[in-house]
Amino acid sequence: MLAIAKGANLALMFVLELGVLASAAYWGFTVSPNWAVKLLAGLGAPALFIAAWAMFGANGGANAVVPLTGAARALLEIVWFGGGALALYAAGLATPAVLFAAAFVVNAVLRIVWKQV
Repeated sequence: MLAIAKGANLALMFVLELGVLASAAYWGFTVSPNWAVKLLAGLGAPALFIAAWAMFGANGGANAVVPLTGAARALLEIVWFGGGALALYAAGLATPAVLFAAAFVVNAVLRIVWKQV
């Protein structure tokens, strides 16, 4: 039963990673009434998040260009997932932002407890 819960927690992290990209895109497409700005921000914000994750966090750092561990990895995750929550909040979705942040905190605590980091 614990193995199923651990697998579900890792699946949740993947869904949260995708949620960060969706949140950044949503924010970008709501940031301005100008379509050029919407396209630039709506496509550019997720691209920046993808680049940062590929550079520092891919596959728990195993596939990253510059793998981070320990406190640096924790800081990366806080900035990454916090950025997703902030993007939702900035787009006017306060409740989803709080739920997203709470899901990340629960996920992170469980990954620490279950030594999945």
